[in-house]
Amino acid sequence: MSEQRFSLDTFDVETFRFQNIGKTVYSKGTGPGVVVLAEMPGIHPLVIRFAERVADAGFKVWLPSLFGDDGRAASSAYTIKTLVRTCIRREFKALAAHQSSPVTDWLRSLAAVVHERCGGPGVGAVGMCFTGNFAFNLMLEPAVIAPILSQPSLPLTNASGLHIEPSELERIKTRLIDEDLTVRAYRFEGDRLCTSARFEAYQQALGSAFEPRVLPDASAKQGTGIPPHSVVTHHLVDERGEPTFEALQDMIEFLRLRLAAA
Repeated sequence: MSEQRFSLDTFDVETFRFQNIGKTVYSKGTGPGVVVLAEMPGIHPLVIRFAERVADAGFKVWLPSLFGDDGRAASSAYTIKTLVRTCIRREFKALAAHQSSPVTDWLRSLAAVVHERCGGPGVGAVGMCFTGNFAFNLMLEPAVIAPILSQPSLPLTNASGLHIEPSELERIKTRLIDEDLTVRAYRFEGDRLCTSARFEAYQQALGSAFEPRVLPDASAKQGTGIPPHSVVTHHLVDERGEPTFEALQDMIEFLRLRLAAA
């Protein structure tokens, strides 16, 4: 099915302002809130497709615009240009292994409002690639109880870095234990941006609270021109029985498990 089918035309749109920073946020659906953080180069059609699938599963999806041109299809030149521009912005620290990107403060404020509006036991957060680690950082907001890390790729220069302040990591570890929460994460086995070393570092830091899902490279959609990386967007084979399709369903079931009202 063509990427062009997936647009933001059916989403509500508003501007959220926190800490004197305003950002556009798109939303769709009803039910518990799930914040979906787009991969590079931004909210492209396949990210929108994923958001619609989550909304169709019984959640209200919130898509904050963090970089790129909203709705524009991804291309190699556009992705590289957006990546370079984003890396020099003060909101992001793409090369930092033991620091958190400042934009996560803004995102935590958004998650708190999402919970206030949607109700339920808490909020889900799905990060992808450049924003993959952010879904973990968002657990500093008490409302976030269902973090999903899809191919978390920061820091770009440290294969085993977790892109988080050590003190913040300790606070999240305490939450995971005290509240019996878990972190679900996905990657392709040969991914050079989200490496096995990064998953091993998460496992070492979080123990059994870290739930990795590693997919064989051969299960990625072929013909994309991109090495296996984007589990639920570029490399999703949208057919039952396919490992990437099952990964998508696994994400949705994880959200249902955590966010279903008692």
